[in-house]
Amino acid sequence: MSQPNVSGEIRNPALQSRRGALGTLGLGALALLGSNTSASAFFSRKSSTPKVIVNSSSSSAALDLRELPSEWVARQGTNLKDYSSFLSSLRLQRLTPKQVIEAHAKKHGSIWNTLPPRNMWRQMAPTLRVIDRVAMELGQPVGEIVSAYRSPSYNATCPGAKRNSYHQVNVAIDVKFASRPSTVSQAARALRSRGVFSGGVGRYSGFTHIDTRGKNVDW
Repeated sequence: MSQPNVSGEIRNPALQSRRGALGTLGLGALALLGSNTSASAFFSRKSSTPKVIVNSSSSSAALDLRELPSEWVARQGTNLKDYSSFLSSLRLQRLTPKQVIEAHAKKHGSIWNTLPPRNMWRQMAPTLRVIDRVAMELGQPVGEIVSAYRSPSYNATCPGAKRNSYHQVNVAIDVKFASRPSTVSQAARALRSRGVFSGGVGRYSGFTHIDTRGKNVDW
């Protein structure tokens, strides 16, 4: 039987027990009570595919593997997490590790592209920094990395790709911005003229090619 306390409030043990449970569960319990989801489903629901979390304060460093082809992910092994960590360590401002990695997760026919070999990872750092600087010059984020490293077997399947493409040695990037390729290539060449890098700048109808090969080439 419920009994009044000193303040006149009725003490109901069952009611107090329910209040205590709600206080412990907080907003999660309120969300559950307002939905049609069963309690067991609510508390046991887990993502079947993990995220690769790298040591960075940026939320963009969390790579959701569900957004990448599962077969490609399986083929990369531990390189995927390690390469994501490496890209995050470059602390780029307008370009995310996710954008770079997505550019590698592509297939032509039965040939999958791959991440670059570990001994080539640092060769891409100068080009990535140039792309980051171009983004700052344009005052906008990078729209898409169309192509970065291309394995020799994958490169051979790419229409118009040269056999000696600089993509194969991990120093070249094809990139899209909201701005037209003519504007992007002009910004890249302006940076090059100021001594920021030495390399190639190529303008195409849908993207801009930028590389850091060490000598200046335009097309």
